[in-house]
Amino acid sequence: MMAEMTNLKSVSVNLHRRGEDTDMGSAIMQCQSGATFRPLVAFDFDGTLTSRDSFLAFLAWNAGPARFALGMARLAGATAAYARDRDRGRLKAAMVREFLKGLSRDDLANRARKFAASQSRRLLRPDAVRRFRAWKDSHALVVIVTASPEILVWPIARGLGADRLIGTRLAMGSDDRVTGHLDGPNCRGAEKVERLRAAFGDQVRLEAAYGDSDGDLEMLALAEERGMKVFGERP
Repeated sequence: MMAEMTNLKSVSVNLHRRGEDTDMGSAIMQCQSGATFRPLVAFDFDGTLTSRDSFLAFLAWNAGPARFALGMARLAGATAAYARDRDRGRLKAAMVREFLKGLSRDDLANRARKFAASQSRRLLRPDAVRRFRAWKDSHALVVIVTASPEILVWPIARGLGADRLIGTRLAMGSDDRVTGHLDGPNCRGAEKVERLRAAFGDQVRLEAAYGDSDGDLEMLALAEERGMKVFGERP
């Protein structure tokens, strides 16, 4: 138990470090076919590395109880539409419009850092963090592939030491503020594979992949080791 707490504490410490806030893959990623081969391992985020949905958790934390309850009530129409069409991307965009529209990129990134610093230990599964760290210690390239917005997951991913983060992108206007739309498809299901191929090539193969829902099945199909719902420890 002490080792688990130390692991999670180190995540929180890393979240306070300042440095370049750019694509974490830009300086360190190598092609799988490069001179030094490193196995590629992919982790889903929500429900796999975390015990609950991080996007909803961030929105509730950022808005506060009263504003969050009001916002969710105003989303009743979008929720009803999702029950009919199962379009998660459309529902997510509606939530972004309700809670985040108009925020500047810098403001949103700063709020994400504060959320990560105060809430990551309440979200991350200790057994998932151990597996993540074990792959890192074996010199694998470890990637987080998530349907949650990249800008919100980034600080936690960086604290964990992820080599790359692939997630849903929020559209920004010419004033660099959240428009209330997604920039591209929701990063779920087949889109996770498309994004992995865009990052690592059409012949990308995974040494291992971990997920918890049908939105991860296509990604797991690329892997030699397929971990579906293998982590269950609570934060």
